Amino acid sequence: MTTLAETVSDSVTITRRNLIKVKRVPDLIVFATLSPIMFVLLFRYVFGGAIDVPGDVSYAEFLLPGIFAQTVVFGSTITGASIAEDLQKGLIDRFRSLPMSRSAVLIGRTVADLGLNAISIVVMALTGLLVGWRINTSFGEAVGGFVLLLAFAYAVSWLMAVVGLLVRTPEVVNNASFMVIFPLTFVSNAFVPLESFPSVLRTFAEWNPVSTVVQGARELFGNVPAGAPPAEAWSLQNPVLYSLLWAVVILIVFVPLSVRLYVRTSTR
Repeated sequence: MTTLAETVSDSVTITRRNLIKVKRVPDLIVFATLSPIMFVLLFRYVFGGAIDVPGDVSYAEFLLPGIFAQTVVFGSTITGASIAEDLQKGLIDRFRSLPMSRSAVLIGRTVADLGLNAISIVVMALTGLLVGWRINTSFGEAVGGFVLLLAFAYAVSWLMAVVGLLVRTPEVVNNASFMVIFPLTFVSNAFVPLESFPSVLRTFAEWNPVSTVVQGARELFGNVPAGAPPAEAWSLQNPVLYSLLWAVVILIVFVPLSVRLYVRTSTR
C-alpha cells in the first residue's frame, strides 16, 4: 500500500518521462500546435463569411472559444492512444514490476497530456489574437475561462484512459474516440448559433457538456454576443457550474474505474 507522498512522487516521475518522450518525438508537438492553427484559420476565413452570428460580436470572437473546446477535447484522446501503445509494447508490464503506485502511471499520463493541451491553447490564443479574437473581460475571468477548458479536458482524459485500457490498440482507440467526440463537438454551439438547429438536435446541443464549456468560456472571455436571445435551458444559463459538474462526475466515475482496469490489465 503506497502512501500519498509516494503516489505524488511516482506520478511526477511518470509525468516527467512522458514529457521527455514528447521532446524526443517532435512530430507530436508539431501536430499538436499546427492542428489548432489550421482549425482557427479554416473556420475563421472559410466559414466565417457564411455564418451569421446574432448580436454585436465578430465571428472570430464567437468562434475561438468553440475552437478551444474542440481542440482540448480531441487532444484528450492522446491519453487513450498512448496507454494502448504502452500496453502493446509491454511497457506497462515493466512499470508493474517496479515498486511504484499503480495509479501513478495513469496520473502521470493524464497530467502530461494536460500540458500538451495547455500548449495547444496558448498557440490557438495567439493565432486568435492575430485574426481578430479579443478578451473583453478581466484578467481573472480570462484565466477562469482557460482553467474551465483545461479542467474539462483533464476529465475527458480519464475517460479516454478507460478506452485505451479496454481497446489496447492505438488505431482502434483513435477511431472509437472519433466516433464519440466528433458528434459531441459538432452538435454543439461551438461553430454556429443553436437557433439554426432543428428542435431535436437543439435540445441535445443545449444539454451537451461541450456546448456549456463553450458557453462558459465565451462568458468568461466576454465573447457572448450582445443582444443575442437569452438561453432557455438551465445548462446554458449556468454553463460554468454545469460544465464543472460534468467534469467532477466524469472524474468520480472514471478515475477509480481506470485504476481498477489498469490493475487487472497489467496482471494478465
